[in-house]
Amino acid sequence: MDIAQAEDLEMEGPPSLPLHSPPQSSLCACGGSCACSTCHIIVDDPAKFDAMPEPSDDENDMLDLAFGLTETSRLGCQVKMSKEIDGVKVRLPSMTRNLQAADFKGAKKS
Repeated sequence: MDIAQAEDLEMEGPPSLPLHSPPQSSLCACGGSCACSTCHIIVDDPAKFDAMPEPSDDENDMLDLAFGLTETSRLGCQVKMSKEIDGVKVRLPSMTRNLQAADFKGAKKS
């Protein structure tokens, strides 16, 4: 997300702390709390993707709302950088959906 900001790419949400700075946050609508899918990234290298810890159930739930979901999709705010994934390259999807978990609270089920 820092790269997107540095390259002046349009993204939703206010600029905040660098990715993985405590508290974790990014350029996403929820501020890095794993409650939306606006920081959806696509990891280019499957080996780097496999070296990442498994996504949590909450992250998988939010990824289900992401536009252009792929086998190597993650939420940028949930990826912790490590030596194992040093040099990882990611892409941003062509669009984003600004859906948050809060959008579904209290919604009537049909």
